[in-house]
Amino acid sequence: MRIAYITAGAAGMYCGSCLHDNTLAAALMAKGHEVALMPTYTPARTDEEDVSIDRVFYGALNVFLEQKSAVFRHIPEPLHWLLDRPQLLKWISGRGVSIDASELGDMTLSVAKGEAGNQRREVEELVGWLRDDFKPDIVHITNSMFLGLAEPLKREVGVPVLCSLQGEDIFLDQLSEPFKSQVREQLQAHVRAVDGLVATCDYYAGFMAEYLDVDVGRIHVVPLGIKLEGHRGAPPTPSAAATRKATATSNEGLGKADNRPSDAPFAVGYLARICPEKGLHELVEALATLAERVGKENLRLRVAGYLGKHDEAYFQGIEKRVAELDLTEVFDYVGEVSRAEKIDFLQGIDVLSVPTTYRDPKGLFVLEALANGIPVVQPAHGSFPEMIAATGGGLLFEPGSIDSLTDKLEQLMREPRTRHQLGSRGAAAVHAHFSDADMAEATLGVYRQWVQEPGDDAEVSAVAAEGEAG
Repeated sequence: MRIAYITAGAAGMYCGSCLHDNTLAAALMAKGHEVALMPTYTPARTDEEDVSIDRVFYGALNVFLEQKSAVFRHIPEPLHWLLDRPQLLKWISGRGVSIDASELGDMTLSVAKGEAGNQRREVEELVGWLRDDFKPDIVHITNSMFLGLAEPLKREVGVPVLCSLQGEDIFLDQLSEPFKSQVREQLQAHVRAVDGLVATCDYYAGFMAEYLDVDVGRIHVVPLGIKLEGHRGAPPTPSAAATRKATATSNEGLGKADNRPSDAPFAVGYLARICPEKGLHELVEALATLAERVGKENLRLRVAGYLGKHDEAYFQGIEKRVAELDLTEVFDYVGEVSRAEKIDFLQGIDVLSVPTTYRDPKGLFVLEALANGIPVVQPAHGSFPEMIAATGGGLLFEPGSIDSLTDKLEQLMREPRTRHQLGSRGAAAVHAHFSDADMAEATLGVYRQWVQEPGDDAEVSAVAAEGEAG
């Protein structure tokens, strides 16, 4: 099967959708399919091997300039080509390109209009390349903000078009009016042209069915999957000595559930982009409350993740609050991590918690933690209840409640055997059902509703012949 997958670069930062799209494309390739992973805006960034093509469509510079001036909608092709060079877009991304939705309302609306917007040239270029060069059997759009591509793709390329739903409402909800309402109207109009939609969980399928005003039956749920190579699986069984220490009436020597020293402090981990919506500030407050109960000498908060220029002030506020709470010595920000560093980070903590303040439809970090036998403590909203139910690998707390979050962390701190049981169950589930190959096969199952692969006719004929012989 020849698959065109249109992904969206995130201005140089690690982004859950970019990671997901690249992992899925690589897994589809591993199954023998030809995939063109097509970056838009900026080159995609991933902590695994980048399998995207060496070309960017809807380049951020051209999209911006075409929005600001009619002159740039007709610049000579060599200059247009130059502004789309991946190397230039990577350099621009490193200079702090704004992705603040409140500043991008007019441009978002224009892109949502598709060929009726100011970026018509970008639409024609992308559609033309697919029609004349790659010639796919199916086109998969990465999110609903590109639904304006559906009509020209179906008209010019003549193949089924699907669209993923990956949390774009979070960005769209931050648009100022009247752009927010106008963009939604555009998406609701263009969604009629796609053959099907794909969501990562039942929660988001239901939410986006209402947002886009479509029948939820049109939305196929394909759970997330991750590349399991390097993830260690279930943790060792905690020793009896560690359990006795953890349940002692004194706070001294609270035990460990894994292969770290039993007298090491209880390490809470955070692995996500550093930004308000991921909830690091709530985790800091919970750690302060937990420190009052068990003593800060028994705790560590280890933080890893991308920090963009737009969120530097937020992180400075976090550091200030940590100092006010007298937790500086137990707070460790390790910065952005590679894939190998990420796995090492996860294997050096006791529990992971990313207390998102929004209803996250993905949460790759949950699968990554569980793949290493590390249990999670997550808010009971978004995709998390489904992920915990499917894996048995963690606890849920009341969203927005510092006390509830603290209670769950304390429970796992004092109960190493519970910690181990959750981590083991989670690891077993992820390694059995949430691999990149599982995700690819489920995605192919959706594609096959529209695309018949070579050999399908023979298989159908064979089955029919057997029926007649019987």
